[in-house]
Amino acid sequence: MNSSTSVPEAAHTVWQLLSSTRRGARLARLLAAAQLRTWDVTPCVTERVEVVVAELAANAVLHGRVPGRDFRLGLQLTPESETVRIEVTDASGSRPPTPGPAPTAEGGTGRGLLLVSALADRWGTVPYPPSGKTVWAECAPRLP
Repeated sequence: MNSSTSVPEAAHTVWQLLSSTRRGARLARLLAAAQLRTWDVTPCVTERVEVVVAELAANAVLHGRVPGRDFRLGLQLTPESETVRIEVTDASGSRPPTPGPAPTAEGGTGRGLLLVSALADRWGTVPYPPSGKTVWAECAPRLP
């Protein structure tokens, strides 16, 4: 008797430490884009992930920076659902991120977590002991 069983493909994961600088935040977005191309992620997911990575990395650099400490970018692809999980860990756990009030037209900042909320299917934060936090988000293909 021939029987075949379908074994789910294991998730693909990458981690990278980056300097808590504007250059490090920019590099996070570029590394994410390159990794998503390697994984052959659909363009609709790739575009959303790139923006989410850019916003979370910028927040890690601007609001979660501790002098002398890096931030960590993690990407995980679950092939069967084509879901990409983004994790950005910084060294400051004192201020968990929350979306603020809607920014004004004149303001140049304050849109990051609003964009993450709009683009990610789910997002949240978890403590990263001893003193940091991880902000995570997940993006999956959306039906037209």
